[in-house]
Amino acid sequence: MRITLEAKITKHVNDVIQKYASGLFRNATLEFYGIKTAPIKELINPELPKVEVRSGATDVVFLLMDDDYLHFAFETGHSGKNTLIRCASYDLRLFERDNRIVHTVLIYSADVKSKPKGLNTGTLAYNPDVILMGDYDGNSIFTTLENKIKAGNELSDVDMLNLVLLPLMKHTIPRKELAAKSIKLAQAIPDATKRNACIAAAFAFASKYLNEDETKRLLEVLKMTDLGVMLVMDAVNERDIEIVKNSLNEGIPIRSISRITGIDEATIRRLQAELDIE
Repeated sequence: MRITLEAKITKHVNDVIQKYASGLFRNATLEFYGIKTAPIKELINPELPKVEVRSGATDVVFLLMDDDYLHFAFETGHSGKNTLIRCASYDLRLFERDNRIVHTVLIYSADVKSKPKGLNTGTLAYNPDVILMGDYDGNSIFTTLENKIKAGNELSDVDMLNLVLLPLMKHTIPRKELAAKSIKLAQAIPDATKRNACIAAAFAFASKYLNEDETKRLLEVLKMTDLGVMLVMDAVNERDIEIVKNSLNEGIPIRSISRITGIDEATIRRLQAELDIE
């Protein structure tokens, strides 16, 4: 069975993405969106079993400076009570396992126009914060970010967070296209640390609300960035790199090397450039 480069990247991409994305969110707050918590300490992977597997909802968890958790729940559709039940179940699992207070923020895409009411089961009440991304003008924010980056101006924490969440905002460009544009825009950020952090976070968040096919297409955009090249080099093991190197030196056609190694031709060309082989 042939293992593609995409599969190799996917096996470890979350760890690499988390490393870079954590740098973007560290010390950030959500005050721009009306949410008040302690600053973010780091992005974590709680590795909880999924309460319910379904499209349109997924979770990101941060550890805050006060050692509480901040739970982001992304929603692309208004499922009302079911969403609240799912998030409440997730929070209870986190609390049961780690004994940490959990602050939850439901982030609804621009498709959702109204906030859901809280959940009241009698003894238990659940009232997470809600951000309606439709309240934010994505066209205007994109233009502002683009102008700042083109001018070489430093991006603030709010700017970088807006860049990551941009595809969820109200915009004239379809969400999947805007996700790709966000990554391409981030690639032009002068500061390498911020650039890779924004690219990583933009991809990580987009993979939470795009479907599988859209995420695969976005992966192709990611692979063309500086961070993507690093992922490619990290994903291809030393034996494969040696095979590619020797094969290129022997003048073997790239198509044949691709067939031998299972690495796509575009990636072999990038490896050829990285290895400085004529």
